[in-house]
Amino acid sequence: MPLEIPVVWSDRCLLHEPGGEVWIGVRIPGDEVPDRSRAILDALESAGAPIVEADVYGDEPLLAVHDQGLVDFLHSAWNMWVAAGYPEDPGQDRVVPYIFPHPRLVAGQAAAVPRATSARTGFYAFDTMTPIGPGTWPAVEAAAHTALTAADLVLAGDPLAYACTRPPGHHATRAAYGGSCYLNNAAIAAQHLRTHGAATVAILDVDAHHGNGAQSIFWERSDVFTASVHVDPAAGWFPHFLGFANETGSGEGEGANLNVPLVPGSGDDEWLSAVESLVARVRADAVVIPLGVDAAEADPNSPLAVTADGFRAAGRLLGTLRLPTVVVQEGGYDLASLGSLVLAALEGLAEGRG
Repeated sequence: MPLEIPVVWSDRCLLHEPGGEVWIGVRIPGDEVPDRSRAILDALESAGAPIVEADVYGDEPLLAVHDQGLVDFLHSAWNMWVAAGYPEDPGQDRVVPYIFPHPRLVAGQAAAVPRATSARTGFYAFDTMTPIGPGTWPAVEAAAHTALTAADLVLAGDPLAYACTRPPGHHATRAAYGGSCYLNNAAIAAQHLRTHGAATVAILDVDAHHGNGAQSIFWERSDVFTASVHVDPAAGWFPHFLGFANETGSGEGEGANLNVPLVPGSGDDEWLSAVESLVARVRADAVVIPLGVDAAEADPNSPLAVTADGFRAAGRLLGTLRLPTVVVQEGGYDLASLGSLVLAALEGLAEGRG
């Protein structure tokens, strides 16, 4: 049987070329590369999935989730960097921060937006591993539009839609980017569903790393339930400072956030039990699934050991919710297995819905 889930895509998502990453001060090869999307698309097209071109949207749905300052910065960062002459002196060909408004630096005062582009970058970025190049903004905008198009397909009656987003987005917060993420595609899709008719939405993040962005964005809201299964940050994994089980939301959002951290080495049994606990908590009208497959045993970016069968079984569990569902691509960096793992998860979702 062919895969009947619509796959939303924009060629502009290939324009982002991060040119590596800066990790503990050293430039290293990056693995968030255009070939990730090509591997996924090849597998899904071979399975017969229909490809849908992403629509174009204005800034309004982006600003429903993100601050104007962040969106404006991402849009203009590359041009400002070039105008400042940094590609020539000191020879940095990507937008990379060097100073951050750490809470112990500003000591409770409101940090000013710096005039210098080199410092302004650190006002909006929370790490050095998320560079901006000449094609970054077009790809970031297209990724958000891809997620919005998938949400609109579901609003129009499709039971499932998959957004092949790149770059990923689930680490981006309302006013800051990092973790290879610039705008939070899953949060944008969830808010779009809310704005256009879904009274409540659940975001169920199954990437190997904590979905800190959605947690932060919806922390004080009860209409968007945020949940994440991920490797325990206390074991030394990104995002390090967040993702613990005692983080449950605040104010009106108290109890509307669930984190299930896993010990390194966890495989199918532990992972599926955690996914099942996420599913059991859902009381919503629609679901957004940030789908990372970097929990795979062969993936270099996490210590988890989930198999293709595990991803298919997780898809089945999520599918049993039988709710309108938007799937948004997040991590997954083993190019040899990436496409087949995404396909397995999507096939499982379809099977779980019956």
